[in-house]
Amino acid sequence: MKLVTAIVKPFKLDDVREALSEIGVAGITVTEVKGFGRQKGHTELYRGAEYVVDFLPKVKIEAAVAGDLVDQVIEAISKAANTGKIGDGKIFITEIEQTIRIRTGETGPEAL
Repeated sequence: MKLVTAIVKPFKLDDVREALSEIGVAGITVTEVKGFGRQKGHTELYRGAEYVVDFLPKVKIEAAVAGDLVDQVIEAISKAANTGKIGDGKIFITEIEQTIRIRTGETGPEAL
């Protein structure tokens, strides 16, 4: 089992969600986050004053998936979130040791 974490632009959330649903990902967790990478933020004008916006709004999507589905999930997220511009995001893959469904007590892949 793997935990796939993707940081993407907020307007790409629906595209990513649909792409994951199409390949059979049962559920995702979405969190609104702020951050920056190479994009480094930008400057904005507000009431005549210029200021730097260091942290840009992003969306963090987390999905626990079976190990054999990981490559499909990576491909689906990559295609759906890609705009070709800086700041498209990142995908992180981590190992899950154990999963337990609280309601039924199921463990392992059955709990996904």
